[in-house]
Amino acid sequence: MPPVIELDRLIVRLGGRTILDGLTGTLSGHAIGLLGPNGAGKSTLINALLGFHPAASGAVRVFGADVREAKALRRLIGYMPENDAFISHMTGVRFVRYMAELAGLPAEAALERAHEAFFYVGLGEARYRKLGTYSLGMKQLAKLAQAIAHGPRLLLLDEPTNGLDPPARQRMIRLIREIRDAGQMHILISSHLLRDVEETCEEVVILKQGRIAAHCDLESERRSNRKFVELETVGAATSFTDAVQGLGAECAFYPNGHGIARVKVVLPDEVEMRELFRLAAEHDVQIRRMNYRRDSLEDIFLAAMKEEGGARGRP
Repeated sequence: MPPVIELDRLIVRLGGRTILDGLTGTLSGHAIGLLGPNGAGKSTLINALLGFHPAASGAVRVFGADVREAKALRRLIGYMPENDAFISHMTGVRFVRYMAELAGLPAEAALERAHEAFFYVGLGEARYRKLGTYSLGMKQLAKLAQAIAHGPRLLLLDEPTNGLDPPARQRMIRLIREIRDAGQMHILISSHLLRDVEETCEEVVILKQGRIAAHCDLESERRSNRKFVELETVGAATSFTDAVQGLGAECAFYPNGHGIARVKVVLPDEVEMRELFRLAAEHDVQIRRMNYRRDSLEDIFLAAMKEEGGARGRP
């Protein structure tokens, strides 16, 4: 099976400027987060996936189909834009039906799917109201409804929680998770909110100045540091750290005076943290404090912004 998205040395130029500069990689997760600072190229990449911005060189494919194949692309992709793009005097269900027809569904099937999509996002009772009367939260849900009505294989969500209050945001995040877990659609979420991506995505691409600064499996990246432990100890810490290193761990010892020391430990995957307590008891060391941490998406993002040169993570 071809990857969800394949970027092959993609270069996109707008107004004589290079916006995307040689993007290469394959994205295959069920939920892919697209991150980057303002001007990094996120919106340009989404528009390239939709076929709106042609490549100056290179190529981009969705499930093996070149994005220049516009008719096939409309069936494959559902798009929830950041900005409103409604026909305000249309009722919600009529608008979603219209969008489903543009994606290739026959009129009768499009109407049936429009009703289903409105009930799915929780707007069933408002589907005959004009879109111009919808609140901000309702408009966001209507945008999601039109994106999923034709049953796409790839769902592009551009700032899906933009402007939502906390309860409405939680509702949107819950819907995105449900779509992800159903397994019928792959999702790409572009957001400036790291929390949205962290709560919904398993794969992350971070852009910086039109290039891929990081591309990683989020859970694998977190697990790589899941055994990093910082201790504050009292007692014969040198013999203790020697014993910890005997487990195959990396260990650094920082004495503070009066028998107190900080000890930083990276344990091998096969070593449980209870081994630290066992060794501490054997060497008459008191563990006063333990800090166990793993990388958050913020850590990964900030590291990508600091790094120079090539991308961090898998190709």
